[in-house]
Amino acid sequence: MLNKHPKALDYKAIRIAGIEGKRYDISIRDGRFTSVKETVPEEPAGQAGYSGEWLPEGEPGQREPAQPAGADIPQADLWISPGIIDLHTHLAWTDFDHADQLKRSSSEVEAMQGAAFGATLRTGVTTARDAGGITPQTIRHLVRSYGHPLRVETSSEMLGPADALGTKFLEGRLAEIYATGAGWVKIMATGGLGAPAEKVLDPVFSEEEFDFIVRHAHAHQIKVLVHTWGGVTIDWSIRAGVESIEHGMFLTADQAGRLAESRTAYVSTASIYRIAADPSGVLALPQVICDRAARAAEAHSRAIGYARSAGVRFGFGTDYATPALHGYNLQELDTLLDYGLTRAEAWQSATSGAAEILGRGHDLGRIAEGYLADAVIWNVDPFQARSADVLRESIVSVITGESEAELAGGR
Repeated sequence: MLNKHPKALDYKAIRIAGIEGKRYDISIRDGRFTSVKETVPEEPAGQAGYSGEWLPEGEPGQREPAQPAGADIPQADLWISPGIIDLHTHLAWTDFDHADQLKRSSSEVEAMQGAAFGATLRTGVTTARDAGGITPQTIRHLVRSYGHPLRVETSSEMLGPADALGTKFLEGRLAEIYATGAGWVKIMATGGLGAPAEKVLDPVFSEEEFDFIVRHAHAHQIKVLVHTWGGVTIDWSIRAGVESIEHGMFLTADQAGRLAESRTAYVSTASIYRIAADPSGVLALPQVICDRAARAAEAHSRAIGYARSAGVRFGFGTDYATPALHGYNLQELDTLLDYGLTRAEAWQSATSGAAEILGRGHDLGRIAEGYLADAVIWNVDPFQARSADVLRESIVSVITGESEAELAGGR
């Protein structure tokens, strides 16, 4: 169930994910949390000296949590978490190979994009940063037309090999991107799955071009994310002060230390490479691509270990880009846990940590008074769920603080 911009919604004695042993009374008014207070249990009749702790299910004197306003499951034990923030997705893409998308009609592409918005919301993702392929104008149209109030920040078009034509050319390309209303610029600093292994770390841009892009974007109050598998472009990113690097599976221990010092965020997008490595999986890619993905996935676990040990800021991102993947974003949590993050670290990367990377740490990504009421209601403790499949099946409702009209009217 999607609960859009609730005017008035109250939860009594609900648990907040990640906080053990406490329940909270939470009020939402006009799409914002207006009250988040720890529940004070009433002393059960005939239970003199009741300590105020919640008793195990079935024991005498248990106080059942009150049904939250609008809940479908009476007397259920519920948990609330902030809405998930996916910092690296591709909502405009309908096919892994862009040439296949060009074969589709415009109406088919639009319908598939609208479905991607809906699937993303239903899995608990309430905010996304699109990493290239969609403009703010298209986002507003999709939100209005399909009624899915997904909050999306965009980099519009990516800067890649075709743009490595000198700083004068790049100045014009950057002006075009700014004109779309994008809040981010994405630099394709190295190759990816399409590049041979021996060339994947080769820089796409010269160092002069790379530095120019970052300086120019920052001078226009535009943030920068960098696609890089590793090598010297990570060093350039740290020195230039970009907001985040993406993928980074060949990150070294030394670079991880400098990333941590610079406070540059690391959005690893680890699960997509495990998915792409499976020739019989949902993407069914050619064997040569699967082999490259398998090497990337093997390196990723080491890079994430280096980053965690160094204290790098992690951001949650999936790099999901097809109907087979949209709606399964929570799989990234499984991969981060497999690669060594704690549950608290993985969840922080997808909520408050991600909000801070977006510059929205003051009003997004937390269950706190004054914050936007982007949230997920679960019927299991999401910190204890054994897999993303269990998490996805445990969603009772997704709450969005802003309505379609509010999001469609923005920049």
